[in-house]
Amino acid sequence: MPRVIACGGRQQAFESFRTAHDDKGKTSLPVLLVDGEAAVHAANPWEHVRQRTGDKWERPPGATEDQLQLMVQTMEAWFHADSEELRAFYGNGFRVGALSARPEVELIPKADLFSGLRAATRDCQKGEYSKGAHSFQILARINPAKVRTASPVWCDRLLCALDRLSQ
Repeated sequence: MPRVIACGGRQQAFESFRTAHDDKGKTSLPVLLVDGEAAVHAANPWEHVRQRTGDKWERPPGATEDQLQLMVQTMEAWFHADSEELRAFYGNGFRVGALSARPEVELIPKADLFSGLRAATRDCQKGEYSKGAHSFQILARINPAKVRTASPVWCDRLLCALDRLSQ
């Protein structure tokens, strides 16, 4: 079974991935899952992070296409795919109508993802959405089938890669 290890910030996650990748044979096969931070127009994720001004990451020698996966534009897009679970997580005061109604969550601009979550959670007991405080709890709860349907490129790519890598 895959194991998820939250590695802190984006650069920390990349450094942890590189270390795990360089320790071939000592650890299992690492897969880096990060936000795309924007719409992805490059031919593949490695090209996207190489070209992205904030990253300029080079693909480690021997790393495969499957070892880098993107949540486009951010993980919060995937949350929009399962508004029922968001409502269950936040409880009373959650405003589902504040979320983007766009069915393909990969096309929702990053700013709209965050503003929708802030507006939807403003009056909730858990407080306004916070990436640090809430994101990994929500990610663990959302329904992968709903996310795969709403994220037909990037979530599907991740799940297919995990199937291939687990064989």
